[in-house]
Amino acid sequence: MVRRKRLFSLLNLAMKIAVFSTKAFDREYFEKFNDSGQHQLTYYEAPLNSFTCNLAQGFDGVCVFVNDKVNVEVINKLNDMGIKLIALRCAGFNNVDLMAAKELQIPVVRVPAYSPHAVAEHAVALILTLNRKTHKAFNRIRENNFSLERLIGFDLFNKSVGVIGTGQIGALFCKSMLGFGCHVLAFDQRPSPELQQAGVKYISFDDLLEQSDIISLHCPLTPQTYHLIGKKEFLKMKRGVMLINTSRGALINTKATIKALKKGQLGYLGIDVYEQEEHLFFRDLSESIIQDDDISRLLTFPNVLITAHRVFYERSIGRNYQNHSGESHGF
Repeated sequence: MVRRKRLFSLLNLAMKIAVFSTKAFDREYFEKFNDSGQHQLTYYEAPLNSFTCNLAQGFDGVCVFVNDKVNVEVINKLNDMGIKLIALRCAGFNNVDLMAAKELQIPVVRVPAYSPHAVAEHAVALILTLNRKTHKAFNRIRENNFSLERLIGFDLFNKSVGVIGTGQIGALFCKSMLGFGCHVLAFDQRPSPELQQAGVKYISFDDLLEQSDIISLHCPLTPQTYHLIGKKEFLKMKRGVMLINTSRGALINTKATIKALKKGQLGYLGIDVYEQEEHLFFRDLSESIIQDDDISRLLTFPNVLITAHRVFYERSIGRNYQNHSGESHGF
C-alpha cells in the first residue's frame, strides 16, 4: 500500500522526463497529451543503455521503449542519479530488471493495452496477406503482370487456429477467428470462461501444436517462454502450418524457424517482431549492408512476411500506464 501511494503521488507531480529512443511520432503524441505542460519532456533519439544513461542526469524519470536496456547496471546508475520512475511506452517488460527496480524502490509502469484491437487485427492481416498473397498480387500488377499463377490461397473457414495466450489481445484475436468460422483452440494457464462460452476450446500446448493449421502467439516474453517455438515444437506441428508472431521476437527460435521453412514443415511465417530486431527495426537501412544473416535469409523466402514492429502504430483513443503488479494509472 505504501508503494502504491508513492506511485500515485509521483504520477500527480510535474516531472522532468527523459524520453529515450524517440521517433517523430513519439514526440507528436507526447506533446499532444502534455498540452498543459505539466511534465517537462526531453527527447533523445539514443536508446537507453549503460553507455547513454548519463543523459538521465537531472531528471525525475525515464521513458523507454522495447529495445532499451534497463538491466541491473542501468537501474543502479539511474538510482544514483535520483531517478524516481521508469515508464515503458510498450506492453512488454522483458527488457527491464524488475527485481533490481523493486529492491531500489523505483516504480516501473507500462502500457498493458494501449491498443489491443490494433495488435489482434494486425495478426489477422498477416494471416490474410500470407494466405491470399495480396502483397504479391499488388507488386505484380504494378509491373503490368496480371497472371494468377502461384497466387492460390485457401479458405480460413473451418480451419483450426491455435492461440497461445488469451489475454486482452489473444482474446480479441480469438473472437476474430471465430467470426471467420474457424475452430479456435487455445492454450493459457488461465482459461477464460467468456471465451469458452463463445466457442474457444482450451487444450494442452502439445495438442495445440499438433492440431492447428494456423498458430498465433499472444504471450509475453519471460524466461519460461523464451524460444517457446523451436525445433521440437516444429516437428509436432502439421506440415505446412502457418505461424504468426505479433508479441516478442524471442518467443521463436529463428535458426530453427529457417530450417523448418527450408524443409517445408513451416508453410507460412508472419512476424511483426524479431529476436535481434534492436539492431534493425525503426531505422532506414536501405543504403546499408545488413549484417544479420538470419533476417537476410528469412527475407529470401516467398512465404515469409515481416512488418518490422509496426503493429502498435495505430491511432488509439486513449492510453493508460500500468505498474508491473497490475494496477492502472494515468500518466
